Amino acid sequence: MYLNCKTWFSFHYGTFAPKDLIERAQRMGITSMALTNINSTADCWDFVLKCQEAGIKPLLGTEVRNENTFCYILIAKNNDGILAIHNFLSFHKRRKLDFPARPNFNIEDVWVIYRFGGHPPLEELQPQEVVGLSMDDLSKLSWQEAIDRDCWVVLHPVTYQDKTHYHVHRILRAIAKNTLLSKLSPEDIAGPNEMLIEEEELVAAFARFPTVISKTMQLIKSCSISMEFHVDKNKKHFTASEEGDQELLRKLAIEGCKIRYGANNKAALERVEKELAIIYKSKFCSYFLIVWDMLRYANEQKFYHVGRGSGANSVVAYCLRITDVDPIKLDLYFERFLNPNRSSPPDFDIDFSWKDRDAIFEYLFMRYGRQHVSLLGMYNTFQRRAIVRELGKVFGLPKEEIDELAHKREWSPEDNIQRWIQKYGALLVNFPTNISVHAGGVLISEKPLAQYAVLEMPPKGFLTLHMDMFEADRVGLFKFDILSQRGLGHIKDALELVQQNQGKHIDIHNVERFFNDPNLADMIQKADTIGCFYIESPAMRQLLGKLKCSDYLTLVAASSIIRPGVAQSGMMKQYIERYHDPDKIEYLHPKMKELLAETYGVMVYQEDVIKVAHHFGGISLEEADILRRAMSGKYRSENKFELMRKKFFANCKELGHDDAVSAEVWRQMESFGGYSFAKGHSASFAVESYQSLFLKTYYPREFYVAVINNFGGFYRTEFYFHELRRNGGIVELPCLNHSDYLSNIQGKQVYVGFIHLQGLEQEFGLQIVEERLRNGPYLSLHDVLQRLQPAPEQLNILIRIGALRFTGLDKKTLLWEANFRNKRVEKAVTVNLFETEEVQFSLPAFELDRMEDLKDELDLLGFVVGDFFELLDNRQLQGTIRADKLPDYLGQQVKIIGRLVTIKETRTIKGDRMCFGTFLDVDGNWLDTVHFPPVLRQYPFLGSGFYELHGRVMEEFQVYSVEVLSMRKLGYTL
Repeated sequence: MYLNCKTWFSFHYGTFAPKDLIERAQRMGITSMALTNINSTADCWDFVLKCQEAGIKPLLGTEVRNENTFCYILIAKNNDGILAIHNFLSFHKRRKLDFPARPNFNIEDVWVIYRFGGHPPLEELQPQEVVGLSMDDLSKLSWQEAIDRDCWVVLHPVTYQDKTHYHVHRILRAIAKNTLLSKLSPEDIAGPNEMLIEEEELVAAFARFPTVISKTMQLIKSCSISMEFHVDKNKKHFTASEEGDQELLRKLAIEGCKIRYGANNKAALERVEKELAIIYKSKFCSYFLIVWDMLRYANEQKFYHVGRGSGANSVVAYCLRITDVDPIKLDLYFERFLNPNRSSPPDFDIDFSWKDRDAIFEYLFMRYGRQHVSLLGMYNTFQRRAIVRELGKVFGLPKEEIDELAHKREWSPEDNIQRWIQKYGALLVNFPTNISVHAGGVLISEKPLAQYAVLEMPPKGFLTLHMDMFEADRVGLFKFDILSQRGLGHIKDALELVQQNQGKHIDIHNVERFFNDPNLADMIQKADTIGCFYIESPAMRQLLGKLKCSDYLTLVAASSIIRPGVAQSGMMKQYIERYHDPDKIEYLHPKMKELLAETYGVMVYQEDVIKVAHHFGGISLEEADILRRAMSGKYRSENKFELMRKKFFANCKELGHDDAVSAEVWRQMESFGGYSFAKGHSASFAVESYQSLFLKTYYPREFYVAVINNFGGFYRTEFYFHELRRNGGIVELPCLNHSDYLSNIQGKQVYVGFIHLQGLEQEFGLQIVEERLRNGPYLSLHDVLQRLQPAPEQLNILIRIGALRFTGLDKKTLLWEANFRNKRVEKAVTVNLFETEEVQFSLPAFELDRMEDLKDELDLLGFVVGDFFELLDNRQLQGTIRADKLPDYLGQQVKIIGRLVTIKETRTIKGDRMCFGTFLDVDGNWLDTVHFPPVLRQYPFLGSGFYELHGRVMEEFQVYSVEVLSMRKLGYTL
């Protein structure tokens, strides 16, 4: 009887979470219902699964609309019907076409329901087309009409739960329309009674028209949707058959094993055979071969890449060169990667440079067919700050008040509007707002993907499935993670720059020599790692310093324990203490010593959670992996986490473990399981960190130019220019005759690229370089005007930054002449056959002003390329110390001037806000600070710039920082 139910996946319209809709229907004794979200089937399989669990017959379809205009409802009779609906929606969405007034596809497997009064002539209706009647329509239908035409069905829309959620619905509509709540028209919103009502009430309303009820029941009975959940639906075979896949995979693995380990390494061959047996049994051959083939293509195209994830735990993956981490050498736990009971394929995370990844996507679409390949979708959701902004606009608050409320984490409402924002804002948290694209998930299916969801073409330009990773997992579509990473762009570009600038070719994959290089060990120990992948953040540099990290294995561990949640649990500090003094370790239980001796009794990796759950808690390996995934948040909403928790404690009691010990083991598992890495993942990260560090150590100038040109890294670009200068780079302002669009390096000289000039149009920046390459250097201002014919504001930017200094004229003279000569250049003429005569005139000498030049740099670049402390009055430095002198003042109060680099906010156990700060001192050295809640409240950060810091010098494991007691912001001397 319920043929038109919506959830919050009718974006900005429905207010039911799918789970809430089904639970409410179950409580009301409803036995069947149709999910018909507006132009969407986003949550259809979740709906089917939950309905089956609740004993409700699910029907699937969609409500087709063009903006406010209702067209019709489509309901699938079977799986062919849902395929037809998906193809229909996909066709129009991809082309951004309006939907037709009547479906323009074969509707043999689909019911089409029109609204009463908006339907085609009754005599034109096909057998699959019916007209829906709401309770309000009954007074308009005669008994005779109902008898004469067997085309009427009950149509009671379900959009919201109750009166409160009706207001939520109206707010969502106002947000969608970008208008005030008071300006919504009746056409913008749902009817006033679109709630789930008792079936008896519906039947009673239609009692005069029994044929309408019987036709509705006939429609429901004719529909049947099936889905095998959690069954692999990825592409089955890479070759023509399963046998062919097995044969090819074995051939590649054995050949690779001989190359990686030598021809006579019996242990490696045995491990390969063991893994192959499980891969065959699990039918994952095609998964491995698709990844291998993708990387084979990447190597042909000279695309730099890194394989990571739990896939690095596999020797077969290592032999296929999917990863470069040796799992035998690192004693990686194979069961984290794959175990005989695992139903989903293992995880391979393949990182490419951000410049190359789209070419990989295109290859996969071409290789496996566009009907079978798509990017994975995801859903953006409403969160606190966005909710405050949207509700503020809907209720008509001025922008200043909205900004103030949005930036406050907590606030007490001062009037009714602020009370409404708090009330309805709380209800909107986690509502999906729109379909988006997953960071790197790619689906490759056996059957056409339209069997499962709608395919849309977002701005990225690749087909994307209307399905998130959780829905995909349920259906059995397992993603390939093909990720974009700027760290790889740094490495690739640095290698090319070293080749161009120094004529040296570097084998960056020969990482063993990096691990044994004392210079690299010294750099890690000093935490001199700015710009290096994953080890440059303030927290990571402090951790490296505290560990006195100087080797690969310690860096692998550090890459995992730096993850959020670990420090908060106190386990990071415990690990550091145990690392420095292993003799004082007290293990919780003898079994914990057996399992965790390598990591000093601390669970560092995801494998540790699996090992402890299995060997200490008596949970099977398959269940331990489910527990690990549940701890990461994947299945908490489905109660699997709670089931595993109960089983763990029951098993521990049965095994005779002390309750307090079991509780502490569980606490540690939970704190690490949600955030820690797989060991293979950490090992892959550490390899890339070493590769970056090698380039920084031996080719720092080329390395930092590569970091700058990839616009990646933890810090803003200006701080990489700072490090470039510290490492001997001579940084020059943009110059028409030397700069490219990106920054370039010639010897030690680096010219800032035109891309950094705020306000300079990209097309013009590229034109400057292209014209110079075609016709040689620019000779004068007149020559620039003739050849580039720049817009006045674009030319002024170039002059103010000093890009025309090759003329020998100062900026003020150039600005005066440029604005005079610009008017004389014929804009219509693009090629001069004859050189026009240059007008000569004389100007008075203008006074040069260094502060004015620095202000231009700040305005146009956002930073200065030289010493930033030129902007500070030197008198401010009196009585201050430098960062490198902190050890001499341990426990004492000091005054220090710092240029703010970054801050990290966090919360104390009591929930109070505190901060960690990172600064540069006058010598360019890095300084870390701590700002506890009372001080932060009294002395808040006020944006970038200089700060005078007063505080106490602290030390932890020989890493020094300043606990700030007071601070004030200092101005520039401009």
